[in-house]
Amino acid sequence: MIVRTFIAAMALAITTSASAETLNNGTVIALTQAGLGDEAIIAKIKTSSASYDLSTDQIIALKKQGVSGPVIAAMLSASNPTAGTTAFSMDAADPAVPHPPGVYLLVDGPTPSMKRIDATVSNQAKTGGILGYALTSGIASMSIKAAIPGESARTNTISAQPVFYFFFDESNPDSARQAVTWSSGSNASVTSPNEFTLVKLDQKKGRREARVGSMNIGGAKTGVMDKDQIPFDYDMVRPGVFKATPRMALKPGEYGFMYAITGGGGGGFAGGAMTARIFDFSVR
Repeated sequence: MIVRTFIAAMALAITTSASAETLNNGTVIALTQAGLGDEAIIAKIKTSSASYDLSTDQIIALKKQGVSGPVIAAMLSASNPTAGTTAFSMDAADPAVPHPPGVYLLVDGPTPSMKRIDATVSNQAKTGGILGYALTSGIASMSIKAAIPGESARTNTISAQPVFYFFFDESNPDSARQAVTWSSGSNASVTSPNEFTLVKLDQKKGRREARVGSMNIGGAKTGVMDKDQIPFDYDMVRPGVFKATPRMALKPGEYGFMYAITGGGGGGFAGGAMTARIFDFSVR
């Protein structure tokens, strides 16, 4: 019994000593010169506490002592475990703080914040003015409207000239959180608010509508009509981040930044449903 207790105590002491070991430049050099190989040394680095000197001169000295590049990289990672990771915020009002890509509404108040606007996708297209088009033999225009589900947006503001921030992939070049918000639709690589159109949406029962095309005897047009567009200004705050503001006060109602309008299958102008992604919001 005494022998077993002694053996257990020795094992515990050895384990504690090993776990308490702190690696430094000298121990890594010794492990390298002992011929352990990169895989074993890196595993040791990942499972041990460390106190390295990784100034430029010391890194050069490590290399001259035979320490490989992958081992030095592991030492650097162990010395700064948060390097290469980005702390994202969903509501920080400061545009210098990294945010996941998307469109954000700046919310005023005692503590300003940002609210991310989820894109809404039109689920069908509706044709209007068919009777007038037919009776006038095409002199009167027939319109195509993209229908957005729901009578009101989830995001709302009481400001008549709300402030928005666009965060594109370029704002977080080292992040893995890229090409999610902007990965679908006809504009897969969106880099500027200039690729969006701000429109007022017409409220209908159970839906909202945006006119995205018209046709008469003179021809057909696709996209948001000029008179339906609301001008807005934008400025780059930093690479990949833009601040946008409507040029005029918005009346209470439903609005949205629209992009990625495409025609679906089927023949003819209205043969396929129009698809539009809209970052919608309400002005109360």
